[in-house]
Amino acid sequence: MAVQYKNAQVFNGHEFVKTDFTVEDGYFKNVGKNSNTDQSVDLTGKFVTPGLINAHTHMTIPADPFYWTSRPQNTVSKTVLAMQNLKEALSVGVTYVRDVGSTDNIDLTLMKLNLPDLPGIVGSGRALSMTGGHGSNKSGNLDDGTLEVDGVDVVRQGARTVLKEGARNVKLMATGGVASPGETPFDVQLSEEEMHAAVVEAHHKGFPTAAHAQGTEGIKNAVRAGIDSVEHAIFMDDEAVELMKEHGTFVVPTLVAPRAIYENPDHLPDFMVKKARQVAKAHLTSIRKIVKAGVPVAMGTDAGTPYNTFGHWVVNELKMYLDAGMTPEQVLNSATTVAAKLLRVDDYVGKVDNEFEANFVVLDKNPFDDFSAFEQAVAVYRKGRRVVNRLDVK
Repeated sequence: MAVQYKNAQVFNGHEFVKTDFTVEDGYFKNVGKNSNTDQSVDLTGKFVTPGLINAHTHMTIPADPFYWTSRPQNTVSKTVLAMQNLKEALSVGVTYVRDVGSTDNIDLTLMKLNLPDLPGIVGSGRALSMTGGHGSNKSGNLDDGTLEVDGVDVVRQGARTVLKEGARNVKLMATGGVASPGETPFDVQLSEEEMHAAVVEAHHKGFPTAAHAQGTEGIKNAVRAGIDSVEHAIFMDDEAVELMKEHGTFVVPTLVAPRAIYENPDHLPDFMVKKARQVAKAHLTSIRKIVKAGVPVAMGTDAGTPYNTFGHWVVNELKMYLDAGMTPEQVLNSATTVAAKLLRVDDYVGKVDNEFEANFVVLDKNPFDDFSAFEQAVAVYRKGRRVVNRLDVK
C-alpha cells in the first residue's frame, strides 16, 4: 500500500524544506511530488529527518553494570538484551546501527534475520585483538566478543574468519583503552602491518574496517594501515590529522563514552573513573581539531559501555558535536549521510530520497534548535513501518 506524507519540513542534507513524499513497499517514492494514493498523512508543522545511524554500538553489552547480577549469561539471554538495546535505539530515531564487537555473533544473526521492528544492522561479529589486548579474553569466557590474533598471517586469517561468519565490517584493536584494567589508551597493540592485512581482506569483499584507537601512535598506525574509521581518536596531534585527510579516514568520536563513566562513578572501579576523567578534555580537543580540519565525522556513541545507553546518550553525543565546533547541519549529516557512507550503505540508507529505505523520524520541533527533539515527541519509521509513535500521526 502506498501512503503519501504531505506538508512536512524535510531535511534534505542542508536545510528543512517543505516536501511531500510517498512510502510504498518500504521505500521512498515520488519525493517532492504530489501522488495519487489511497491514504495520506498531513504532517503540517512537523519536521522529518532520515533515520539516524549509530556507527559504534555493542548490542550484547548492558549499560547497567548490575544487569547480569540476577540473570544467567548465555546466547539466549544476550540475544534478549541485544533486542532490548536495539528497541531503545529506535526510541530516539536510530534506525541503523553498526555493531563493533558482539558476543556469540548475535549481531550477525540479527543482521541476517533483518527483523522489521529492529534497526538495520551492519555487524562485525568478533573484534580482532592481540593476545591479551583490549577486549581480549581475560575473563575466561568462551566468547567475550573478541578473536585473539598475533602476526600478519594470523590477523589475515582472523579477518577471513569473521568475514566467513558473515561480518560486514572488520573491527581491530589498535590501542588499549579506558574501561579495561591493566592498560592505557597509549598502549600500542595491533601493528600497522597486522591491521593492513585485515584491511586488505575486508576491502576485497567491499566491506569497511574500524579501529579502536585512542593513543596518538596507535591512531597513526591505524590510519597508515588504511582503516576506514578511527573509533574514539582521543589523543590527536597535527600529524595524525594530516594523515587522516591524506587517507580519507573517518572518525567516530564516541564523546559520551567517558562522560557516562565519570558522571556515574559510584558503582564503577576507581581505575575506570580516573581514566575517564583524565581523557575527557583531550578527547574534546582532538575532535575539535578533526572538525576544524574537515575530517569526516560519523556519529557513534559506544553504546553498551558503562551507563552509556542506546537512547538518551545518542542525543548527548549529538549535542557534544556542537561543542566540538560542528554546525547543526553537520551534526545531523554525521548521523545520516556521513555515517551511511562509512558503513557503505549510502546507496539506499541515510536520505529521504527516491528508492531509499523509508527510514525516517517525525519530530514536533526543529532539531537544529535543540537535538533533544529526538527523545521528546517523535514517530519513527523503519522501512515504512511505524515502530515508535508518540505523535498524532498514522
